[in-house]
Amino acid sequence: MVTLTINGVEVTVEDGTTVLEAARFLGFPIPTLCHMEGLSPYGACRLCVVEIGQEPKSRLVTSCTYRAEEGLIVRTASSQVMKARMMILELLLASCPQSKVIQDLASKFQVRQQRFRQEHEDCILCGLCVRMCEEQMMAKAIGFRGRGEKRSIGTPFDIRSEQCRLCGGCMYVCPACQLRCTYAEPDKAICGGCANIHPPCYIKEQFDDMMCYMDPCVACEIIKK
Repeated sequence: MVTLTINGVEVTVEDGTTVLEAARFLGFPIPTLCHMEGLSPYGACRLCVVEIGQEPKSRLVTSCTYRAEEGLIVRTASSQVMKARMMILELLLASCPQSKVIQDLASKFQVRQQRFRQEHEDCILCGLCVRMCEEQMMAKAIGFRGRGEKRSIGTPFDIRSEQCRLCGGCMYVCPACQLRCTYAEPDKAICGGCANIHPPCYIKEQFDDMMCYMDPCVACEIIKK
């Protein structure tokens, strides 16, 4: 067993537990795109980054792959973490703006601009489909191909794999395929149609340099009522 501190709350977890699992056990929400229960952690989307250690030596790590350590200090919603997540969401919007999953995350984290060249890709290389095909369907019909800018997902030589059973599992887990955002102005990366108009509140009295981690925000729910 190891004991760590997350957002000022001490928790004891079993050896091998990831920071993401420990945080969610305490009820601290951490956004993810490439993580799914039942699949091996991959750390591709980087949305689950958290800040570990104490300043000025603190650093960002992916919580889905980082194992809990004795005495570890974790912050899940510091300003450094929030800036990193918003930048990542801008990059994801540049790659795949019509993914409703990404659009909803952008709205949730108050992303109101996208400053990068629009690509309109159909894949963010999160690897969910590859792991689903290999680990749950035991098929290994698809995989990663190439490196760098030429990296993609598919079958060797684009020939249909005989191992594919057309189960649809890859489409089911894909954040780009699940739902397509059909906003009226395709040239704009952010539609804002699903945006929460209430900004997240600060809790400076309790946590220095921390954003509200409650999901849904109690204060916002009260305002709505």
